[in-house]
Amino acid sequence: MSSSKATLRLSENTDAAGNITRAGADRLVGEVGDFATIARKSGCEELMAFATSAVRDAHNSDAVLERVGTETGVTLQTLSGVDEARLTFLAVRRWYGWSAGRILNLDIGGGSLELTSGSDEDPDAAFSLQLGAGRLTRDWLDADPPGKRRVAVLRDWLDAELATPAKEILSAGDPDRAVGTSKTFRSLARLTGAAPSAAGPRVTRTLTADGLRQLIAFISRMTASDRAELEGVSADRSPQLVAGALVAEASMRALSIDTIEICPWALREGLILRKLDTESDSDLVVRST
Repeated sequence: MSSSKATLRLSENTDAAGNITRAGADRLVGEVGDFATIARKSGCEELMAFATSAVRDAHNSDAVLERVGTETGVTLQTLSGVDEARLTFLAVRRWYGWSAGRILNLDIGGGSLELTSGSDEDPDAAFSLQLGAGRLTRDWLDADPPGKRRVAVLRDWLDAELATPAKEILSAGDPDRAVGTSKTFRSLARLTGAAPSAAGPRVTRTLTADGLRQLIAFISRMTASDRAELEGVSADRSPQLVAGALVAEASMRALSIDTIEICPWALREGLILRKLDTESDSDLVVRST
């Protein structure tokens, strides 16, 4: 088994008209082509290629997807926001198992925030909101560092945006476990004292509301280059760390969560699990006929 990653930051490479820029599209095409080559050389028999918020919400999405297919030979499919939320929830449920009870999951991406709650493998409530860390950095925090007033205004705006979705999520039932997925939550937990990735995926890692508030007061006064020097923060992600922290803080406040447990599985694992489930169901049908 091998793993390769690349950070595209497409949400930050979207112009004022809502189009992915030429530079963003160039990078997307290049990375898809590179990963297709890696998959082929690794003996991969089937490639599953999906795009999420930044591509599906772009006004030039069709043109970008067509270019990817023409130049790389890869058909890049887009996931709806609700599908993204549900697949991530599936991965979280499989990680924790049925004994976890009702799970409330939060996932912060570059373009969107997903909120889900449920006691089964399919959540009772699922939301995908355009509150991703990259999107908010582009739209709200263009100064470096962002400044106290801008941070305060964004905090108030996030509270207003999250009020209705949070109410509906909580109306589905009180959660037995609050969970956070995504690189943003992992970085925030690490910066507030959680174990490093080298300790392994089964180490319990948490993020508290108090720790998060203290962290925001610290990192919001730093430049992106200074934040990139912090342990667990890459140069690619440091520009959007403050926005991601503010989304996490506002979400926890809206949902009355004091502590979030970090799950190592997220959307990628959910896609794989759903694929395996589908193939297993098809095999059962064939065998029974």
